[in-house]
Amino acid sequence: MTNCGLYEASQQFALEVGFPTKSGVSGAVLSIVPEQGAIACYSPMLNEQGNSILGLNLLTHISHFVKEI
Repeated sequence: MTNCGLYEASQQFALEVGFPTKSGVSGAVLSIVPEQGAIACYSPMLNEQGNSILGLNLLTHISHFVKEI
């Protein structure tokens, strides 16, 4: 999931956020938060790579919170 789960955006997302994540063209996103659990969300508005815009935004914000703990 880390290497190809978000199509062309996989590498950049892995460096910025660090959660293994898989998206679908429906707007569904599944992410694993190590030693914490999983996050699933759905928002059909997609970016140019075919990933959920709001789903990736949510995961980015959560990653900042998890890194502070």
